[in-house]
Amino acid sequence: QVQVLESGGGLVQTGGSLGLSCAASGSIFRFNDMGWYRQAPGKQRELVALATRGGSTTYADSVKGRFTISRDNAKNTVRLQMNNLKPEDTAVYYCNVVSYGANFWGKGTLVTVSP
Repeated sequence: QVQVLESGGGLVQTGGSLGLSCAASGSIFRFNDMGWYRQAPGKQRELVALATRGGSTTYADSVKGRFTISRDNAKNTVRLQMNNLKPEDTAVYYCNVVSYGANFWGKGTLVTVSP
């Protein structure tokens, strides 16, 4: 039905920046919410940022002012620009797409922030 592919993870130093990209594709032509989640070792998966099709955005308190989510409805893509990265941001980041009430996940991309 839908496949989700994210990219852009890597290693960055504290205070650096990194951009993540996600593309959703499939026979479904309309995607509702698109967002990013992350899971650090020993912690539960948490919402990082979410963007609705209408343009509303939601951010976790821990990333407000540092991360920016954006999407292109025509291309079915969503980006996460991460600035002023901290070691606590180290995690596997997952792209999540909601389409007609169903959730679709990418395989994840690792972001490592060194001190």
